[in-house]
Amino acid sequence: MVDFNRTRVSPIARREKTPPTTGRLLALVEKSLDDDKADDVVVIDLQGISNIADYMVIATGRSQRHLGAMTEHLRGQIKAKGIITPPPEGLTRCDWVLIDAGDVIVHLFRPEVRAFYNLEKMWSQALPALEHPSGSGLAGGLTA
Repeated sequence: MVDFNRTRVSPIARREKTPPTTGRLLALVEKSLDDDKADDVVVIDLQGISNIADYMVIATGRSQRHLGAMTEHLRGQIKAKGIITPPPEGLTRCDWVLIDAGDVIVHLFRPEVRAFYNLEKMWSQALPALEHPSGSGLAGGLTA
């Protein structure tokens, strides 16, 4: 005879988590970083610029330990919302940690490493239009 009390799954376990929208995910990331006292948080809108993500968030931590704590806290909150992420890159050294949450990519840096790579300048600076001899404003037949 089968004991149905032992094989029954609770209603909470059966309920599937619905991942948050991109806007809610971005808000969750910003709140987590704010709660963890991240410095100089910058959000770069990548919509229409890149297909790797919709937003890139860049923040600074004061030390390797601070970066590690922010990473683990943020990953826990993302996981609680039903989003499965790959393991973060750079967690062993905690100089630059990359968290890929799908539509939102988070870069956490120590101050000197952030200054060296200067990602926000690279991603937020528009490329100047190159002059083409035909006057089209595009070089080498590139199209927008």
